[in-house]
Amino acid sequence: MATHPVQTNRHGNLTAQVSTLVTMKAYEVYCHLYGEQAAMVTGGCRGGFGAGELIAFLYAGNFPQSEWRQRFDEAMDGMRGL
Repeated sequence: MATHPVQTNRHGNLTAQVSTLVTMKAYEVYCHLYGEQAAMVTGGCRGGFGAGELIAFLYAGNFPQSEWRQRFDEAMDGMRGL
């Protein structure tokens, strides 16, 4: 199974691997909000998504695209400890 790195702590020095099926869904939302940057999923930028970011992007992706910004912000505002 192909994977991409994901940061597992706030300092980015601990990483895990997540299926590309998961990270590419999150990346779809990321691209809509911030523009393309392939290094976000390949690990060349900050070691990939943070765990909290990944959760927020996946959450937002469940809503209509017009709501992605609002839902991403909503999820990030509710995060504690990630």
